[in-house]
Amino acid sequence: MELTNYMEKVVVNKLDQVLKMYPACCKCDDCKRDIAIMALNRLPPKYISTHRGSIFAHLEETDTQYDVIVTQEIVKAVEKVQAHPRHEKKE
Repeated sequence: MELTNYMEKVVVNKLDQVLKMYPACCKCDDCKRDIAIMALNRLPPKYISTHRGSIFAHLEETDTQYDVIVTQEIVKAVEKVQAHPRHEKKE
């Protein structure tokens, strides 16, 4: 049995778009991973196990309110990571 948290795909796909609004934020893999994890921990999981479930999840993803909530959580995570990255800033 294979289970997938569809929300992971949503956050990862939207992350680069949101990061464009924050040119000063580090975009290394570690920081991007931290941002995604922080956002995912604040969003409800959306587990799917079939192609049909994926289609329904994708349809829900097109809802404007859904998009706003996901974007808000990513923005909060970006601001936290930008203020306190877990590594030294590279100059």
